[in-house]
Amino acid sequence: MKKILYIAIPLALIVLTVMRLKSNKETALNRIYTYDKEQAIQVITDTVKSAYADYQKSFTGIFEPDKETKLSADVQGKIVSVFVDVGSYVKKGQPLVKLDDALLSLQLQSTEVQIEGLEADVKRYSILSESDAIQGVQLEKTQMALKTARIQKGTLLEQISRTTVVAPFNGIITLKITEVGSYAAPGVPLLQLTDISSLRFTIQVPENDIMLFQANEKAEVFPDLYPAITLAGKISLIGSKSNNANSFPIQTVVKNTPDMKIKSGMFGKMVISEKPDTKQLTIPASAIVGSAIKPQVYVVKNGKAILQDVTIADRKGSIAIVQSGLNAGDVIVTNGLINLYNGAPVKSKI
Repeated sequence: MKKILYIAIPLALIVLTVMRLKSNKETALNRIYTYDKEQAIQVITDTVKSAYADYQKSFTGIFEPDKETKLSADVQGKIVSVFVDVGSYVKKGQPLVKLDDALLSLQLQSTEVQIEGLEADVKRYSILSESDAIQGVQLEKTQMALKTARIQKGTLLEQISRTTVVAPFNGIITLKITEVGSYAAPGVPLLQLTDISSLRFTIQVPENDIMLFQANEKAEVFPDLYPAITLAGKISLIGSKSNNANSFPIQTVVKNTPDMKIKSGMFGKMVISEKPDTKQLTIPASAIVGSAIKPQVYVVKNGKAILQDVTIADRKGSIAIVQSGLNAGDVIVTNGLINLYNGAPVKSKI
């Protein structure tokens, strides 16, 4: 009896273990999703078109003043008046800074007195010379002295005029580097004058896109802060030297709004449209799979997605131009590529 129990108990345990393992396997199989390769995959497709591949490309840039300069005095002297402050709008020729001209004014008065005396001498010597009462050389020396004094007067007047710093053009004072009592000297900046009635809009363009721009060509610029405003201008500069990123500067001169809404340092965009002369095969760039070296697309044939090698001639934003591998009218998959494989059945909608 004991022998029977020794044999029956292990057998029962084995049977129970086998049954439990079988039950666990069935449960696991029920939980695992088994992909049905015969089931069609839902995708979105598009038709390859032969058309003029018009496209727009946007470039971001920054606005800068067309005219801006730091003003300094032409002569040395102590500043006695500053007529403007930061933010002041000034017109061409308006006085901005006045230097002390007291010493020059005294020299001018002295020269004027000297001129009066010499003019009187010339009149007197002219009468005496006509009657041979004096030698003619004395009259000539007095006349030369009078000319020299008049030149000296002109020099002093010019020096006095240069003690006033005036605006060279209309603009806004954007920097003030001096105050009354400071000492001015040639080459030492006193104020910065900025004219934003005209602006230079500068973008950096990769070498592949530089052929899109032509000097003096009309262009439109859209300020980021005011996207509804369109600033019209002309391309004034196409850079001849690239920066470290191998991009070239392109500058466009545009007119500011009448109320000067666009400020120096603001950002904007320039949109360029390209219109080719011949029709090209175009597809959405989202349809391309594989690597840049070996691009491929899925072509739908007889309800199946067939992987096709293609050659891409160029990319224009979201559009790719196909050089070879496709024909006009081919249907390609543009969305739903994750579960696709070569030869997969697909259910498409264009």
